[in-house]
Amino acid sequence: MAKLLRSSWTQIWPSFFLVCFLNLVLDFKIIALADDSGSSGIASSQSSTCKNTNYQIFLPPPFQNITSTICKPVWHTYELRYTKIGDTTTIILSAPYTIGWVGIGFSRDGMMVGSSAMVGWINKHGHAKIKQFYLRGKKPSEVIADKGELPLNNMPAAVATNGAEIYLAFQLQTTIPFGNQPILLAFGTKLPQNHHLSKHEDKTALVFDFSSGSTGPSSNGLIQMRKSHGIVGIIGWGLILPVGAIIARYFRHKDPLWFYLHSVIQLVGFIFGLATVLLGLQLYSKMHAHIPAHRGIGIFVLVLSILQILAFFLRPNKDSKFRKMWNLYHSWFGRMALMFAAMNIVLGMQAAGAGNDWKISYGFLVGFIIVAVIVLEVLAYLKRSEKRSLPPSFHMDQVAEVNFPNNLTKG
Repeated sequence: MAKLLRSSWTQIWPSFFLVCFLNLVLDFKIIALADDSGSSGIASSQSSTCKNTNYQIFLPPPFQNITSTICKPVWHTYELRYTKIGDTTTIILSAPYTIGWVGIGFSRDGMMVGSSAMVGWINKHGHAKIKQFYLRGKKPSEVIADKGELPLNNMPAAVATNGAEIYLAFQLQTTIPFGNQPILLAFGTKLPQNHHLSKHEDKTALVFDFSSGSTGPSSNGLIQMRKSHGIVGIIGWGLILPVGAIIARYFRHKDPLWFYLHSVIQLVGFIFGLATVLLGLQLYSKMHAHIPAHRGIGIFVLVLSILQILAFFLRPNKDSKFRKMWNLYHSWFGRMALMFAAMNIVLGMQAAGAGNDWKISYGFLVGFIIVAVIVLEVLAYLKRSEKRSLPPSFHMDQVAEVNFPNNLTKG
Protein backbone atom coordinates (compact mmCIF):
# COMPACT_ATOMS: atom_id res chain seq x y z
CA MET A 1 0.00 0.00 0.00
CA ALA A 2 2.87 2.36 0.77
CA LYS A 3 4.23 1.83 -2.72
CA LEU A 4 0.79 2.63 -4.12
CA LEU A 5 0.67 5.89 -2.19
CA ARG A 6 4.17 6.85 -3.27
CA SER A 7 3.44 6.03 -6.90
CA SER A 8 0.12 7.91 -6.86
CA TRP A 9 1.73 10.90 -5.18
CA THR A 10 4.31 11.01 -7.98
CA GLN A 11 1.47 11.60 -10.41
CA ILE A 12 -0.62 13.93 -8.22
CA TRP A 13 2.01 16.26 -6.74
CA PRO A 14 2.17 18.56 -9.81
CA SER A 15 -1.53 19.32 -9.43
CA PHE A 16 -1.09 19.92 -5.69
CA PHE A 17 1.81 22.27 -6.38
CA LEU A 18 -0.28 24.09 -9.01
CA VAL A 19 -3.10 24.73 -6.53
CA CYS A 20 -0.66 26.07 -3.91
CA PHE A 21 1.03 28.32 -6.47
CA LEU A 22 -2.22 29.77 -7.73
CA ASN A 23 -3.37 30.45 -4.19
CA LEU A 24 -0.13 32.34 -3.59
CA VAL A 25 -0.46 34.30 -6.83
CA LEU A 26 -4.07 35.28 -6.20
CA ASP A 27 -3.40 36.28 -2.60
CA PHE A 28 -0.22 38.25 -3.30
CA LYS A 29 -2.00 41.25 -4.85
CA ILE A 30 -0.68 44.74 -4.29
CA ILE A 31 -3.64 46.05 -6.26
CA ALA A 32 -7.04 45.89 -4.60
CA LEU A 33 -9.91 43.95 -6.07
CA ALA A 34 -13.42 45.15 -5.43
CA ASP A 35 -15.60 43.40 -2.90
CA ASP A 36 -18.51 43.36 -5.30
CA SER A 37 -17.48 43.17 -8.99
CA GLY A 38 -16.51 45.09 -12.07
CA SER A 39 -13.81 45.21 -14.82
CA SER A 40 -12.16 43.66 -17.87
CA GLY A 41 -9.25 44.78 -20.00
CA ILE A 42 -7.38 47.53 -21.89
CA ALA A 43 -4.19 48.55 -23.72
CA SER A 44 -3.42 51.81 -25.49
CA SER A 45 -5.20 55.16 -25.63
CA GLN A 46 -6.29 56.64 -28.94
CA SER A 47 -6.25 60.34 -28.06
CA SER A 48 -3.28 62.69 -28.26
CA THR A 49 -4.94 65.05 -25.77
CA CYS A 50 -4.36 62.59 -22.91
CA LYS A 51 -1.06 61.91 -21.18
CA ASN A 52 0.93 59.09 -22.71
CA THR A 53 0.79 56.77 -19.70
CA ASN A 54 1.69 53.10 -19.87
CA TYR A 55 -0.90 51.93 -17.39
CA GLN A 56 -0.23 48.30 -18.32
CA ILE A 57 2.63 48.22 -15.82
CA PHE A 58 0.54 49.01 -12.75
CA LEU A 59 -3.04 47.92 -13.53
CA PRO A 60 -3.71 44.21 -13.09
CA PRO A 61 -5.00 41.77 -15.69
CA PRO A 62 -7.33 41.87 -17.46
CA PHE A 63 -7.34 45.70 -17.68
CA GLN A 64 -3.99 45.78 -19.42
CA ASN A 65 -4.97 43.46 -22.25
CA ILE A 66 -7.80 45.07 -24.24
CA THR A 67 -6.61 46.21 -27.65
CA SER A 68 -7.45 49.94 -27.51
CA THR A 69 -9.16 52.64 -25.49
CA ILE A 70 -10.50 56.11 -26.20
CA CYS A 71 -9.22 58.76 -23.80
CA LYS A 72 -10.67 62.21 -23.10
CA PRO A 73 -9.76 64.86 -20.51
CA VAL A 74 -12.86 65.57 -18.42
CA TRP A 75 -12.08 67.88 -15.48
CA HIS A 76 -8.87 69.61 -14.36
CA THR A 77 -6.30 66.84 -14.98
CA TYR A 78 -8.85 64.03 -14.71
CA GLU A 79 -8.84 61.68 -17.72
CA LEU A 80 -11.47 59.13 -18.67
CA ARG A 81 -10.49 56.13 -20.78
CA TYR A 82 -13.10 53.74 -22.09
CA THR A 83 -13.81 51.10 -24.68
CA LYS A 84 -16.90 49.18 -25.66
CA ILE A 85 -16.92 45.59 -26.90
CA GLY A 86 -20.37 44.16 -27.44
CA ASP A 87 -22.42 44.79 -24.30
CA THR A 88 -19.35 45.47 -22.16
CA THR A 89 -18.02 48.97 -21.47
CA THR A 90 -14.66 49.20 -19.71
CA ILE A 91 -13.87 52.46 -17.91
CA ILE A 92 -10.61 53.76 -16.40
CA LEU A 93 -10.55 57.08 -14.56
CA SER A 94 -7.22 58.72 -13.70
CA ALA A 95 -6.92 61.66 -11.30
CA PRO A 96 -4.28 63.47 -9.22
CA TYR A 97 -3.91 61.88 -5.80
CA THR A 98 -2.05 62.30 -2.54
CA ILE A 99 -4.52 61.19 0.14
CA GLY A 100 -8.26 60.78 0.54
CA TRP A 101 -10.61 59.33 -2.07
CA VAL A 102 -11.61 59.84 -5.72
CA GLY A 103 -14.96 58.88 -7.21
CA ILE A 104 -16.95 58.78 -10.44
CA GLY A 105 -20.74 58.62 -10.31
CA PHE A 106 -23.42 57.80 -12.87
CA SER A 107 -26.63 59.78 -12.63
CA ARG A 108 -29.97 59.82 -14.45
CA ASP A 109 -30.43 63.58 -14.26
CA GLY A 110 -26.99 64.95 -13.39
CA MET A 111 -27.87 65.22 -9.69
CA MET A 112 -26.05 63.52 -6.85
CA VAL A 113 -29.07 62.07 -5.08
CA GLY A 114 -30.11 58.74 -6.56
CA SER A 115 -26.84 58.13 -8.41
CA SER A 116 -24.35 55.26 -8.04
CA ALA A 117 -20.60 55.77 -7.85
CA MET A 118 -17.29 53.88 -7.91
CA VAL A 119 -14.90 55.27 -5.29
CA GLY A 120 -11.24 54.36 -4.82
CA TRP A 121 -8.59 55.19 -2.22
CA ILE A 122 -5.35 54.00 -0.62
CA ASN A 123 -5.79 53.38 3.10
CA LYS A 124 -3.28 54.27 5.82
CA HIS A 125 -1.69 50.82 5.54
CA GLY A 126 -1.00 51.34 1.83
CA HIS A 127 -3.74 48.96 0.68
CA ALA A 128 -5.80 49.96 -2.36
CA LYS A 129 -9.57 49.90 -1.97
CA ILE A 130 -12.43 50.35 -4.41
CA LYS A 131 -16.16 50.07 -3.76
CA GLN A 132 -19.52 50.95 -5.25
CA PHE A 133 -21.62 53.43 -3.27
CA TYR A 134 -25.28 54.37 -3.55
CA LEU A 135 -25.86 58.09 -3.03
CA ARG A 136 -29.24 58.05 -1.33
CA GLY A 137 -28.86 61.60 -0.01
CA LYS A 138 -26.38 64.40 0.56
CA LYS A 139 -25.38 63.50 4.11
CA PRO A 140 -22.35 61.20 4.68
CA SER A 141 -24.63 58.74 6.48
CA GLU A 142 -26.78 58.50 3.34
CA VAL A 143 -23.86 57.39 1.17
CA ILE A 144 -24.15 53.59 1.43
CA ALA A 145 -21.22 51.28 0.68
CA ASP A 146 -21.60 48.10 -1.38
CA LYS A 147 -24.92 49.30 -2.78
CA GLY A 148 -25.79 50.84 -6.11
CA GLU A 149 -27.36 50.31 -9.50
CA LEU A 150 -24.27 50.09 -11.69
CA PRO A 151 -24.42 46.95 -13.89
CA LEU A 152 -20.98 45.70 -12.89
CA ASN A 153 -19.96 42.39 -14.38
CA ASN A 154 -18.39 39.51 -12.45
CA MET A 155 -14.79 40.68 -12.88
CA PRO A 156 -13.34 42.56 -9.88
CA ALA A 157 -12.78 46.28 -10.20
CA ALA A 158 -9.28 47.57 -9.44
CA VAL A 159 -7.52 50.67 -8.21
CA ALA A 160 -3.81 51.50 -8.36
CA THR A 161 -1.50 54.48 -8.06
CA ASN A 162 1.20 55.54 -10.49
CA GLY A 163 3.30 58.43 -9.28
CA ALA A 164 0.98 61.22 -8.13
CA GLU A 165 -2.09 59.75 -9.85
CA ILE A 166 -4.73 57.21 -8.93
CA TYR A 167 -6.47 54.93 -11.44
CA LEU A 168 -9.95 53.46 -10.97
CA ALA A 169 -10.85 50.67 -13.39
CA PHE A 170 -14.11 48.77 -13.72
CA GLN A 171 -16.43 47.25 -16.30
CA LEU A 172 -20.15 47.72 -16.91
CA GLN A 173 -22.36 45.14 -18.60
CA THR A 174 -25.45 46.53 -20.32
CA THR A 175 -27.43 45.86 -23.48
CA ILE A 176 -28.47 49.53 -23.72
CA PRO A 177 -25.72 51.84 -25.06
CA PHE A 178 -24.73 54.66 -22.73
CA GLY A 179 -24.58 57.41 -25.34
CA ASN A 180 -24.68 60.81 -23.59
CA GLN A 181 -24.38 59.88 -19.93
CA PRO A 182 -24.48 62.34 -17.00
CA ILE A 183 -21.50 61.63 -14.75
CA LEU A 184 -20.28 63.05 -11.45
CA LEU A 185 -16.63 63.54 -10.49
CA ALA A 186 -15.57 64.28 -6.92
CA PHE A 187 -12.72 63.87 -4.47
CA GLY A 188 -12.15 64.15 -0.73
CA THR A 189 -8.93 64.72 1.22
CA LYS A 190 -9.82 62.49 4.18
CA LEU A 191 -9.62 58.71 4.15
CA PRO A 192 -12.90 56.81 4.49
CA GLN A 193 -13.55 55.49 7.99
CA ASN A 194 -15.19 52.05 8.08
CA HIS A 195 -16.17 52.58 4.45
CA HIS A 196 -17.95 55.84 5.28
CA LEU A 197 -16.94 58.65 2.94
CA SER A 198 -16.03 62.10 4.19
CA LYS A 199 -17.60 65.12 2.51
CA HIS A 200 -16.10 65.94 -0.87
CA GLU A 201 -13.68 68.84 -1.24
CA ASP A 202 -14.77 69.53 -4.80
CA LYS A 203 -17.08 68.04 -7.39
CA THR A 204 -18.46 68.55 -10.87
CA ALA A 205 -21.23 67.19 -13.07
CA LEU A 206 -21.01 66.81 -16.82
CA VAL A 207 -22.49 64.87 -19.73
CA PHE A 208 -20.05 62.44 -21.28
CA ASP A 209 -20.50 60.94 -24.76
CA PHE A 210 -19.80 57.19 -24.68
CA SER A 211 -21.22 56.64 -28.16
CA SER A 212 -17.79 56.62 -29.84
CA GLY A 213 -16.49 53.85 -27.63
CA SER A 214 -17.29 50.94 -29.92
CA THR A 215 -14.37 48.96 -31.24
CA GLY A 216 -13.74 48.32 -34.90
CA PRO A 217 -13.11 45.16 -36.92
CA SER A 218 -9.40 45.09 -36.03
CA SER A 219 -10.23 44.87 -32.32
CA ASN A 220 -12.71 42.07 -32.95
CA GLY A 221 -10.00 40.23 -34.90
CA LEU A 222 -7.63 40.48 -31.96
CA ILE A 223 -10.32 39.22 -29.62
CA GLN A 224 -10.83 36.20 -31.86
CA MET A 225 -7.07 35.66 -31.99
CA ARG A 226 -6.93 35.72 -28.18
CA LYS A 227 -9.70 33.12 -28.02
CA SER A 228 -7.84 30.95 -30.53
CA HIS A 229 -4.67 31.30 -28.45
CA GLY A 230 -6.53 29.97 -25.42
CA ILE A 231 -8.37 27.18 -27.21
CA VAL A 232 -5.28 25.86 -29.02
CA GLY A 233 -3.27 25.99 -25.78
CA ILE A 234 -5.87 24.07 -23.80
CA ILE A 235 -6.22 21.41 -26.52
CA GLY A 236 -2.46 21.00 -26.95
CA TRP A 237 -1.00 21.38 -23.47
CA GLY A 238 -4.14 20.61 -21.50
CA LEU A 239 -5.44 17.55 -23.36
CA ILE A 240 -3.25 16.01 -26.10
CA LEU A 241 0.12 16.03 -24.29
CA PRO A 242 -1.29 14.64 -21.00
CA VAL A 243 -3.00 11.82 -22.93
CA GLY A 244 0.31 10.97 -24.62
CA ALA A 245 2.07 10.88 -21.25
CA ILE A 246 -0.63 8.60 -19.81
CA ILE A 247 -0.20 6.16 -22.69
CA ALA A 248 3.57 6.05 -22.14
CA ARG A 249 3.20 5.24 -18.44
CA TYR A 250 0.26 2.82 -18.30
CA PHE A 251 0.15 1.02 -21.65
CA ARG A 252 3.71 -0.24 -22.11
CA HIS A 253 2.40 -3.81 -22.12
CA LYS A 254 0.99 -3.04 -25.57
CA ASP A 255 4.43 -3.01 -27.13
CA PRO A 256 5.23 -1.60 -29.66
CA LEU A 257 1.79 0.02 -30.15
CA TRP A 258 2.21 2.26 -27.09
CA PHE A 259 5.46 3.67 -28.46
CA TYR A 260 3.97 4.64 -31.82
CA LEU A 261 0.87 6.13 -30.20
CA HIS A 262 2.97 8.06 -27.69
CA SER A 263 5.27 9.44 -30.40
CA VAL A 264 2.48 10.52 -32.75
CA ILE A 265 0.29 12.02 -30.02
CA GLN A 266 3.16 13.98 -28.46
CA LEU A 267 4.21 15.29 -31.88
CA VAL A 268 0.66 16.53 -32.52
CA GLY A 269 0.59 18.07 -29.04
CA PHE A 270 3.92 19.78 -29.68
CA ILE A 271 2.54 21.30 -32.90
CA PHE A 272 -0.46 22.65 -30.97
CA GLY A 273 1.87 24.03 -28.29
CA LEU A 274 4.08 25.70 -30.88
CA ALA A 275 1.01 27.25 -32.53
CA THR A 276 -0.09 28.53 -29.10
CA VAL A 277 3.23 30.30 -28.54
CA LEU A 278 3.25 31.78 -32.05
CA LEU A 279 -0.28 33.13 -31.56
CA GLY A 280 0.77 34.53 -28.19
CA LEU A 281 3.78 36.30 -29.65
CA GLN A 282 1.63 37.73 -32.42
CA LEU A 283 -0.87 38.98 -29.84
CA TYR A 284 1.94 40.56 -27.84
CA SER A 285 3.30 42.37 -30.89
CA LYS A 286 -0.13 43.87 -31.61
CA MET A 287 -1.51 44.43 -28.12
CA HIS A 288 1.70 44.92 -26.09
CA ALA A 289 -0.07 43.23 -23.18
CA HIS A 290 2.14 43.30 -20.10
CA ILE A 291 1.87 39.70 -18.83
CA PRO A 292 5.53 38.71 -18.21
CA ALA A 293 4.78 35.63 -16.07
CA HIS A 294 2.38 34.10 -18.62
CA ARG A 295 4.66 34.87 -21.55
CA GLY A 296 7.80 33.66 -19.78
CA ILE A 297 6.28 30.38 -18.61
CA GLY A 298 4.88 29.75 -22.08
CA ILE A 299 8.30 30.12 -23.69
CA PHE A 300 9.85 27.97 -20.94
CA VAL A 301 7.34 25.17 -21.59
CA LEU A 302 8.04 25.40 -25.32
CA VAL A 303 11.78 24.99 -24.64
CA LEU A 304 11.06 21.91 -22.51
CA SER A 305 8.91 20.54 -25.34
CA ILE A 306 11.70 21.08 -27.86
CA LEU A 307 14.13 19.27 -25.55
CA GLN A 308 11.68 16.35 -25.43
CA ILE A 309 11.56 16.22 -29.21
CA LEU A 310 15.36 16.27 -29.40
CA ALA A 311 15.52 13.53 -26.77
CA PHE A 312 13.48 11.29 -29.05
CA PHE A 313 16.19 11.42 -31.73
CA LEU A 314 18.97 10.94 -29.15
CA ARG A 315 17.37 7.94 -27.47
CA PRO A 316 20.03 5.30 -26.66
CA ASN A 317 19.49 1.59 -27.23
CA LYS A 318 17.80 -0.48 -24.55
CA ASP A 319 21.06 -2.21 -23.61
CA SER A 320 22.98 1.07 -23.37
CA LYS A 321 24.31 2.07 -19.94
CA PHE A 322 22.86 5.56 -20.53
CA ARG A 323 19.32 4.31 -21.15
CA LYS A 324 18.29 4.51 -17.47
CA MET A 325 19.51 8.10 -17.20
CA TRP A 326 17.71 8.97 -20.42
CA ASN A 327 14.45 7.48 -19.13
CA LEU A 328 14.66 9.55 -15.95
CA TYR A 329 15.42 12.72 -17.91
CA HIS A 330 12.65 12.14 -20.44
CA SER A 331 9.93 11.30 -17.89
CA TRP A 332 10.69 14.08 -15.39
CA PHE A 333 11.21 16.79 -17.97
CA GLY A 334 7.87 15.76 -19.46
CA ARG A 335 6.12 15.97 -16.09
CA MET A 336 7.67 19.36 -15.44
CA ALA A 337 6.49 20.64 -18.83
CA LEU A 338 2.93 19.44 -18.18
CA MET A 339 2.88 20.98 -14.71
CA PHE A 340 4.04 24.41 -15.89
CA ALA A 341 1.71 24.22 -18.91
CA ALA A 342 -1.32 23.63 -16.66
CA MET A 343 -0.19 26.49 -14.43
CA ASN A 344 0.20 28.79 -17.43
CA ILE A 345 -3.25 27.98 -18.78
CA VAL A 346 -4.76 29.15 -15.50
CA LEU A 347 -2.59 32.29 -15.49
CA GLY A 348 -3.68 33.00 -19.07
CA MET A 349 -7.36 32.72 -18.20
CA GLN A 350 -6.80 35.00 -15.22
CA ALA A 351 -5.02 37.60 -17.36
CA ALA A 352 -7.67 37.49 -20.09
CA GLY A 353 -10.56 37.77 -17.65
CA ALA A 354 -12.01 34.49 -18.88
CA GLY A 355 -15.61 33.78 -17.97
CA ASN A 356 -16.88 30.97 -15.78
CA ASP A 357 -17.53 28.75 -18.81
CA TRP A 358 -13.78 28.68 -19.57
CA LYS A 359 -12.86 28.03 -15.94
CA ILE A 360 -15.46 25.30 -15.45
CA SER A 361 -14.53 23.57 -18.72
CA TYR A 362 -10.82 23.54 -17.96
CA GLY A 363 -11.45 22.53 -14.34
CA PHE A 364 -13.53 19.60 -15.56
CA LEU A 365 -10.75 18.59 -17.97
CA VAL A 366 -8.06 18.72 -15.28
CA GLY A 367 -10.29 16.83 -12.84
CA PHE A 368 -10.98 14.11 -15.41
CA ILE A 369 -7.27 13.66 -16.14
CA ILE A 370 -6.40 13.47 -12.43
CA VAL A 371 -9.12 10.88 -11.78
CA ALA A 372 -7.98 8.85 -14.80
CA VAL A 373 -4.37 8.88 -13.57
CA ILE A 374 -5.40 7.78 -10.07
CA VAL A 375 -7.53 4.93 -11.41
CA LEU A 376 -4.82 3.75 -13.82
CA GLU A 377 -2.18 3.99 -11.10
CA VAL A 378 -4.28 1.84 -8.75
CA LEU A 379 -4.93 -0.74 -11.48
CA ALA A 380 -1.23 -0.87 -12.34
CA TYR A 381 -0.34 -1.38 -8.68
CA LEU A 382 -2.88 -4.19 -8.29
CA LYS A 383 -1.56 -5.87 -11.40
CA ARG A 384 2.02 -5.71 -10.10
CA SER A 385 0.89 -7.06 -6.73
CA GLU A 386 -0.93 -9.95 -8.40
CA LYS A 387 2.17 -10.91 -10.35
CA ARG A 388 4.31 -10.88 -7.20
CA SER A 389 1.81 -13.07 -5.31
CA LEU A 390 1.79 -15.86 -7.93
CA PRO A 391 3.96 -18.91 -7.10
CA PRO A 392 7.00 -19.33 -9.31
CA SER A 393 6.36 -21.63 -12.26
CA PHE A 394 7.99 -25.06 -12.18
CA HIS A 395 10.28 -25.51 -15.19
CA MET A 396 11.87 -28.90 -15.96
CA ASP A 397 15.39 -28.78 -17.26
CA GLN A 398 15.64 -30.28 -20.68
CA VAL A 399 17.65 -33.47 -20.78
CA ALA A 400 20.65 -33.14 -23.00
CA GLU A 401 20.45 -35.28 -26.07
CA VAL A 402 22.75 -38.29 -25.89
CA ASN A 403 24.43 -39.45 -29.07
CA PHE A 404 24.94 -43.17 -29.09
CA PRO A 405 27.49 -44.73 -31.40
CA ASN A 406 25.97 -46.37 -34.42
CA ASN A 407 28.11 -49.50 -34.04
CA LEU A 408 26.90 -50.31 -30.51
CA THR A 409 26.87 -54.15 -30.22
CA LYS A 410 23.86 -55.74 -28.65
CA GLY A 411 24.62 -58.00 -25.70
